[in-house]
Amino acid sequence: MPKSNQDWQEEYNRVKDVGQYIDKKIQRLKTYMQLIKERVIDIRKTFWDDVTVNLTEMDDAIETQASLKQQAEFLSERERSHGQLASEMNKLLDLKEKPYFGRIDFIEANQDTKEKIYIGTSSLMDENDEDFLIYDWRAPISSMYYDYAPGPAAYRTIDGEIEGEIALKRQYVIKQGELTGMFDTGLTIGDQLLQSVLGKFSSSKMGNIVATIQREQNKIIRNEKSKMLVVQGVAGSGKTSAALQRVAYLLYRYRETLTADQMILFSPNPLFNSYVSRVLPDLGEENIKQMTFYHYVEQQLGSRFTIESPFEQIEVVFSESESDSWSRLSGMRYKSSEYFLNRVDAYLADLMKEGLQFRNIRFRDQFIFTKEQLAETFYQFPEHVSIQLRLEKLAELILKRLNQLERKWIKADWVEDEVELLDKADLQEIFTKVENEVQENREGYHEADAESYYLKQKVVRRRLAPLRRKIKQLAFVNTKRTYMKLFDQVEPGEGITEKEWLELAKFTQENLQSNNLTWEDATPFLYFEKMIVGFEENRAIKHIIIDEAQDYSTFQLRYLTYIYPNSRMTLLGDVNQTIYYHSLTNNILTEDAIENTERVTLMRSYRSTRPIVEFTRSFIEDGDKIEPFNREGSKPTVYELDNQTIAEYKLYDCIDNYLNRKYPHIAVITKTMDEARELAQLLKKSYDQVQLIDQETHTFKTGIHVIPVYLAKGIEFDGVIVYDASTNQYLNELERYLLYTACTRAMHDLTLIAIGGISRFITEVPTSLYSFYRVHEIITE
Repeated sequence: MPKSNQDWQEEYNRVKDVGQYIDKKIQRLKTYMQLIKERVIDIRKTFWDDVTVNLTEMDDAIETQASLKQQAEFLSERERSHGQLASEMNKLLDLKEKPYFGRIDFIEANQDTKEKIYIGTSSLMDENDEDFLIYDWRAPISSMYYDYAPGPAAYRTIDGEIEGEIALKRQYVIKQGELTGMFDTGLTIGDQLLQSVLGKFSSSKMGNIVATIQREQNKIIRNEKSKMLVVQGVAGSGKTSAALQRVAYLLYRYRETLTADQMILFSPNPLFNSYVSRVLPDLGEENIKQMTFYHYVEQQLGSRFTIESPFEQIEVVFSESESDSWSRLSGMRYKSSEYFLNRVDAYLADLMKEGLQFRNIRFRDQFIFTKEQLAETFYQFPEHVSIQLRLEKLAELILKRLNQLERKWIKADWVEDEVELLDKADLQEIFTKVENEVQENREGYHEADAESYYLKQKVVRRRLAPLRRKIKQLAFVNTKRTYMKLFDQVEPGEGITEKEWLELAKFTQENLQSNNLTWEDATPFLYFEKMIVGFEENRAIKHIIIDEAQDYSTFQLRYLTYIYPNSRMTLLGDVNQTIYYHSLTNNILTEDAIENTERVTLMRSYRSTRPIVEFTRSFIEDGDKIEPFNREGSKPTVYELDNQTIAEYKLYDCIDNYLNRKYPHIAVITKTMDEARELAQLLKKSYDQVQLIDQETHTFKTGIHVIPVYLAKGIEFDGVIVYDASTNQYLNELERYLLYTACTRAMHDLTLIAIGGISRFITEVPTSLYSFYRVHEIITE
């Protein structure tokens, strides 16, 4: 705590003074905004009164157009000004509630004066716009607050590094403009403030962490150099929060050259998108585009294929066994590996010489080019010419042939018939065109012949338009058939046995023949197709963030680097929360996927209480390296029950206990979607506000959430009940990670219910770390 009551009084008065100054700014801004709003309304009302419309002569028309443009720009500028002022108003309203959260006193080297630097979510200048009353947390000088204890310190500026000494580091608790607490601290942001923040109930929206950013998180946020930044962070370490603060920092740091629409967040599911949607607006920034990788694949291939979702694939994994005569598991692992990527690349190289499949090009049942003719023409190009360039030249030849045939078809009988079906708008367009030509060519011009010709030409071109569009899109290449022929290869190659390859090839070809794409085939096929017809590169995107990156395959990461060639990447994940089968042997968080990669490891967990972290870290290898934040709570509780009836009774008992503690968000976590559906149906008979979370859920509300573990990634709940943590449910290595993921969703309380035997991953945990009860019958009072 501060050393004297005088310190407290001075700080208390400063908060009040800053609050009053903010009030004045708000009132002035309100007045100005009202004036602009009234002006915008007036402009809209009198818009046409201020514009003289005259289209009689060309000069008058040009003048009218200029007048309209000037008036529209004037209106747009006023509306834009009002929007900017509204944004400024929101910042001031936020500052009024909590103007700042920290302070450092900095003495620059070779200087005697001590500068008091107050740090908040945005900057605030004094009345004369000369001095900062509050520094934005992203300002270079503010970095010292997160990186240094009192003593020698430095920060970087455009002109170089500024060295000096921090004489004081202080934190504040300010609520509704009132100072309610403050304390001096060392290197880490004080445990008292973290205890206060982390001890609160959960919310349906993730909040910003600017007041509690830790030094290791600050390294992530302010990293500007790395082409790829890889963050391996244990559950609850704040990696996602830090990444979103990083977005806000980069938008602030490069505000002249970087905008929110130049950044993309790839998230694990739609619910997560909603969960993190308030972080950036709370920091005064626009939300960046968010999507799942499945959504992206659907946009690319959904019109041609039925695509299995990653969550449907997970359900398949739960039902498969490595001992099955044919297991998809080996196919999932192989198709996500470097071995298969190399095989596809080698096959693409072979296609330079032979094997590319084409489609016949027909128009009204007439062959323009057969697939054999297209293949012959394609392979007449020199072998060193790339596939894409050859296809573009082939498309030019096809379009040239269409132009020749167009002149021929204008004389066809069917065209004459279709001319009779043209509507009035088409006829008027042609008549106007002919009339203009008659005026330009008054002698020797036959109007009737011209009308007939243009009408027929319009019919033919309209009928040819879809075909021309497909040719420009290179749709005459049969990429599906070509990809299927990859699986005609006899040799299994590296990374797979002969038997596995033969079964995989048969399975893949049958699915593709039915226009079905499994999730493990979706990205390899998309990559293969784009390598042939060309990637639609998005060079405008400058930064992508991939959350739960441990679940991405080699193919998926490679594909994203092709689509976004100018983009830097931030990869976030936890190898201990792997939920996809392929990631057990292929994890990009532990491999150098791209050059210029920098790695940051976060080992301290903040989400859960110390007893929950000590329990969950026992599930995983090297779990003792995970450092729990010192927040006390109850030990996790494990129930071993004899049958389903007793388990359901105990489930009700646990939910009632959590409701009595006023927990706003309670999660019942199951292994599969079917189990979640059954439990949700059961619980809805006894409780209000029961929500089943599935892959289409975009938001969740206060209440009881029944959710399969693979959809709970990245989200936290006050109390968690892991239902059926039995020996036959969580058995293999992937299920170990699933159980760890389920348990680490809990902030304050964790309960596990097992039916007919506890999972071995729980029995391996020291019994001192949890409370255990074996229940053989229902006991009622």
